Amino acid sequence: MATIEFLTIEVADTTAAESFYTAFGLGDRLRLRASAEPTTGFRGFSLSLTVSQPGTVDNLVGAALDAGATALKPATKSFWGYGGVVQAPDGTIWKIATSAKKNTGPATREIDEMVLLLGASDVAASRKFYVERGLAVAKSFGRKYVEFATPSSAVKLALYGRRALAKDVGVPIDGTGSHRLVLSGDGGPFSDPDGFAWEAAAPVPAA
Repeated sequence: MATIEFLTIEVADTTAAESFYTAFGLGDRLRLRASAEPTTGFRGFSLSLTVSQPGTVDNLVGAALDAGATALKPATKSFWGYGGVVQAPDGTIWKIATSAKKNTGPATREIDEMVLLLGASDVAASRKFYVERGLAVAKSFGRKYVEFATPSSAVKLALYGRRALAKDVGVPIDGTGSHRLVLSGDGGPFSDPDGFAWEAAAPVPAA
């Protein structure tokens, strides 16, 4: 197991969600699936888009807000760079950020990296679970944060404590029901200790 080929977000209205996600231009990395599974509050994960400079953060945040997203944390400078957090109309939380503090060229909407952060109830236990399924650890900060080495993956995978992740994206920790998220790659099907579901990746439909 070495890759996440794409993510599937389960939504109540696929047409509306497809319209919204044109703001990000994620291509084959993101798919949508209709679902009526009940879900409330924090779904236990966030998605991050890493970009090259603050102007690109502003472009993507602005496009998301124009398309109907809600601002959870306005884009602002911090000690690590510049970024903001929005919540899509379907409930998915997105963080758009850069480590750069100054613009070095014209702002674009180009995304350098897409990262899935899973909020784990026990980071060490989830780390062990994924290592046993073939993922190698790239970075680890004790029981707080783990980043896996997935160089050929369309989406980078990391673990963060659920409470810390909720705080980072600016929402209460409480949430029940479905995660409304499915990971597809070369290791499924299975569910991890927090109930995040993996499936074997199906081929990309022909255009």
